[in-house]
Order: sequence, then C-alpha cells, then structure tokens
Amino acid sequence: MKIPHLKKKPELKSCHNVTWEDNYSWIHQENILEVLKDKNKLNPEVKEYLENENIYADHHLKDTKDLQKTLFDEIKGRIKLDDESLPYKDHTYEYWTKTTTKGNYSIKSRKKIKSSTVEEIWNGDQEKEKLGVEYFGVGDLEVSFNDQYLGYSLDTKGSEYYSIFIRDIKSKEVISPEIKDTSGSITFSLDDNYIFYSKLDDNHRARTIYRHKLGTKTEEDELIFNEKSDAFTVSISLSSDEKYFFISTSDHNTSEQYYFKSDEEKPKPKLIKKRKKGVLYSVNSWDNKFYNHTNENAEDFKVEISNSLENQKWSDFIPPKEEVLVGGCTFLNNWILRSETSNALDKIFVKNIETGIEEELIFSDETVTVPGVSLMQRDKNTDTVYLSYSSPKTPSRVYKYNLQTKEKILVKEQEIPSGHNPDDYMVERIEYKSHDGRLVPLTITRHKNTKLDGSANLLLYGYGSYGSSMNPIFSSTRLSLINRDIIWATAHIRGGMEKGMKWWKEGKLLNKKNTFEDYIYAAKYLIENKYTSQKKIIGMGGSAGGLLMGAVVNSAPELFLGIIMAVPFVDSLTTNLDHSLPLTIGEFDEFGNAKDIKEHFDYIYSYAPYNNIKKMDYPHILITTSLSDNRVLFDEPAKFTAKLRDYKTDNNLLLLKTEMNAGHGGKSGRDGAIEEIAVDYAFALKISNKI
Repeated sequence: MKIPHLKKKPELKSCHNVTWEDNYSWIHQENILEVLKDKNKLNPEVKEYLENENIYADHHLKDTKDLQKTLFDEIKGRIKLDDESLPYKDHTYEYWTKTTTKGNYSIKSRKKIKSSTVEEIWNGDQEKEKLGVEYFGVGDLEVSFNDQYLGYSLDTKGSEYYSIFIRDIKSKEVISPEIKDTSGSITFSLDDNYIFYSKLDDNHRARTIYRHKLGTKTEEDELIFNEKSDAFTVSISLSSDEKYFFISTSDHNTSEQYYFKSDEEKPKPKLIKKRKKGVLYSVNSWDNKFYNHTNENAEDFKVEISNSLENQKWSDFIPPKEEVLVGGCTFLNNWILRSETSNALDKIFVKNIETGIEEELIFSDETVTVPGVSLMQRDKNTDTVYLSYSSPKTPSRVYKYNLQTKEKILVKEQEIPSGHNPDDYMVERIEYKSHDGRLVPLTITRHKNTKLDGSANLLLYGYGSYGSSMNPIFSSTRLSLINRDIIWATAHIRGGMEKGMKWWKEGKLLNKKNTFEDYIYAAKYLIENKYTSQKKIIGMGGSAGGLLMGAVVNSAPELFLGIIMAVPFVDSLTTNLDHSLPLTIGEFDEFGNAKDIKEHFDYIYSYAPYNNIKKMDYPHILITTSLSDNRVLFDEPAKFTAKLRDYKTDNNLLLLKTEMNAGHGGKSGRDGAIEEIAVDYAFALKISNKI
C-alpha cells in the first residue's frame, strides 16, 4: 500500500528573532471557520490527502475488521440499550429520558404527577431522520416553567454552531424562528415569554447574551450583555431560589458576574464584583442570602456568605483547606450539600441548617470511588435526594437517600446485560514520585488473573490541562481491554485539579512540562514495579491529552509500544500564535501568549509536538481527528502526521483517520461512539499481538 504524502510547500516563519521552516502550513485555510460549517469549501488537495490517509489506515486495520465487530458487539452488549433515567419531579410533571434497543439518540418523556399517561416530547432518532443529516448533535433540551414549550438546540455539522428552536409541546409547532450561531444553551424566563441565549461572534466565541421574545423575529432580539474582552466567554443561569438571573463571564483563570431580578421587565445586569486577574468566583442565591464560591484569598476555594449584594459583607461559610478543593453548594430548605476533592478522590458533605452540624456521606467500603448527589425535584422542601457512586470495578448505583432518617433505598443500578462480576477486578490507588519529588496519584485497574511480572501490556491514560480532573469512574468499555490482560492505568498528572488549584498551576504556563514529566514518570514507575515492561505501554489521550501524547512521544519514545491520540492539540505553537482562532486568546492563562511574550514563545517552542519531531524511531501511532472540529483544527494532526512520516526512522504503523462528518467529540449517536472506541481498542490489541 502506497504511503500517503502531503505536498511540501516550504514557508519560513519567524517570531522573536527565531526562524523555523514549516513545510505544511499551506493546508491551513484563511476561511477555516467557513470550512467547519461547509466542508465543500475545503481545499480539494487537502481533502484528497485526508481521504488517502483514511484509505491507508483502513488498509492497515483490515486485519482487525472482525475484531472491531467483536469489540463493537462486546461494548454494546454491556450497555442496557432500553434504559431509563430516574425521574425529576417538576410542579406538575415528572420528566425523564430513555433510550431504546434500536435507537441511537435519547427520548424525553413526561407524565403528570399521580397520572399513568406517558407523553413523549422529544425523540432524537425521529428528529434526525426528519432533518436527513449524518451528524446530529443536541446541545440543550429545556422545558418552559409552564410546561408548554420545549426549547432545543441542534448542531448538524459537528462544528458547535448551534441553532435554537422553540416548539409548542401539544401542537408540535415551532413557534419562533430558528436562532442561528448560538452556543446552544437555552434559559427560559420565569413567565415563559422569553428565552435568554448566548450568541457566537465571528471567531466562534460566546460574548453576548440576548433575550428573545417567543413568537417574534430574531432581528428584534434584545442585547442584554456584551463582553468586551476577546478572551472571555459568557453564560446565563437562574439562581437556586429562582429570584435572580446571573450572567457569568470568564476565561479559564478569571471570572466576573452580574445579576438582575428574575421578574425585571427590562433586565439591567448589575456587577457583583469587578474582575481581578486570577480570581474565580460564582455567586448563588438562597433563603435571602448570597453564597460565593471563590478562590480569592483561598487557593483551593472557599464559600462565603453575605446578606446583600447591594451592601456586600462577605464572611466565610466554608473556610479554605490546604490542597483540598472545596466545591460549591446545593440547597434544600433544611440542608446544604457540597463536595470536596483531595488526592484525586471526591467526598460529599451534608449540613443540617437547623443544627449547623455537617457530616460526610459515606456509602461504600471501597477506597477508590466517585460519589455524586442530585436533586429529585424542583420543590426544595424535601429531605430526600439521589445519592450515587461508582468505582473502576463497580457499575453506578443510585440510592434514594433520606438526609433526616439516613434511610437508603437502591433505586437504580447500572445493568451490564452481558454480565459483570466486580470481584474479578483489582483496583489500586498508589502515589509515585515525579521528576521533582512531587507525589502523583495513579489509579490502576486490572483483571485479577493478570500477572504482575512485567509480561502484561498496559494502557496509560492521561490528560492534565484546564484543571480538569480525571475521576476514577466505572467504564464498561475498558473491560474489553482489561479482560484481555491489558492493565488500565490513569495518571492524575499536574494540570488537573485532583490535588487542588496548586496542582493545576504546577501544570500550566511555564510549568507545563511538569504534565509531561509526571506522565513519563508514571510509565517508568509501572515498568519498575512489574505492572508492565518497556515497549509494552500504550499511551492514550485526546485533545489537550493529545498534546500530552505528542510531547511525551517526542521525549521518551523508547518507553512505548504505541500511542493513541484523538483530536490532538499537536501544532500548539502555530495555534497559539494565531489570535483569530476560537480558543487561542481565551487560553493565554493556560498555555501562554507566544506572540507577545518571548519567554512564552521559547517555552512553547521547546515542547510543541509538531516543532519537536526528531529523526528517530517512534512507536506505533494512531491519530484520529474530525473535519468540523473547531477546538482542534484537523490541520494540526494532518500536519503532524505528514511531518512525522518525513522524520521517523522505523517501520511502525503511523495511521491518521479523519471523520469527515463530525466535530471535536467524534461521531454522533450511540453506535457512532462505540465504533470509534472499537477502532482504538482494535489498534491497541493489534500492536499487542492479541488479535
């Protein structure tokens, strides 16, 4: 099979007196945001290259076709296809979603309280069929407070430009014109005469909040808020007591909030606290008091309380704790629930408002779990909530829990139709030393029969950006590898918030290389302790986790058998230098500003995967991307693949698969998602000689 080659058109680039050659920069089109909306605008030469890479990848994976089918059936066989969520009780109706055996998309249903008549108000498969589209992304499904209208937003390209529609539930008539180019979120006013939504600008940034009166033309929509900074994006939400709307505007590092009363005829947002660089805050309203979840003078957050926003006097309600991430509050009439995270483990606490006593809710004897809490109803005058937990070996269990009596009733258990015995699996949480002595949490899941003598293959998963923590959840899909003697390890590396804000700060900006070193040292620990051996590890990460994979494979290729990178952020220097791209400016506090700050340029240039490809042997590599992805443009992995083909000195597989009808999240629909996982896992099993 002929190896695809992308034509070289050398271009010299320079910044801060540094000059470098880029042979493939020509594939980036000036009208790239238009291409995301309309793939027919893609350069035909680039399209041909992507299609040739797809043919090449399919050729080298053709011996896994039967395995892919087996994996697909296995993974789907672990999903209860005809499933229902637990109901949420509104004033008049109970609402829930369900999936069916044949459908790929969810159905939203309701019934009047104390009635048995079920009404289907949304059927994703039917809606997709009506539109006749290949990609079908649902952004939001919101029912008005009077239960008459359904607001929904759709993305039919994968480019995350959502159109909003408002439908009368009874007549099924669309009562307002399509609202285009929104972020997808829908917020109804309490009187149900309006919706609030955020509009995307020319650079795909949500910087304005509009109010749309139902039944009127979109040209008449009223601008409520306009964010001036290119780096900030906006959203709107209703307070817990439904007395206020809060407009939040933020980047990853700094936030600011405005409020107006929910019954204001002409909303005029008022500032709560002026933004301060590095300060995040989020105010909520409950029982005539205001609660502020903030990191101001509290690195790992605290919760403050004030009786007024006009005359603010904040005092600590939940004080800060060292390297313990304090979460926000959920309110009931008699209770306040909140979360904490430390050492990559979450905890749930409940406070009795009357007595002031707070206690941790513990409902499993497993040491590595993911607990959760959610409300059962809109009426806050209740002692009962849904409590849930799962672990890497235990499927999700949900209980109806009475906070007063502490009575616990199991109401839903994640069913694995093909069968699952948690006792067949071993879960370990260890901490290993990184390059600078920092202890990094590592969660390891394996089959009890897998030998720990260095003979096993191991998949090492990592992310480490934006403060996103990798929770040790149950994943039925991973069992397809674990059951075949591939150990699954998740490294809770710096750049996430598994150990608080400091953990994030130590893995971003001029500390970004800590993320990569933490991951490499995880691999070394696993080798030294006989979980696996050199060249038996498969690295896996997506998006910013793809940046991690690219940096790591350039730095320590000898450790790995293979690398799987999805929608990878691998041309990070080029993207950082282009301030017109959707995410670049908003991420200066995450990755830096290479264009304006030489120190940032030098640092990013020293690790950016595309710029640091070397003439050496690389492991097997599978790269997947999507044509309509606006977060990580397809040209990043395409350029990375083309350059890597020029430089690598081995005969290992290098495969690029581009989904031509999808966005950052891959294919839409249940089957589409499973198909993509099956390809990744088939690649892992192929290079591990487990076909």
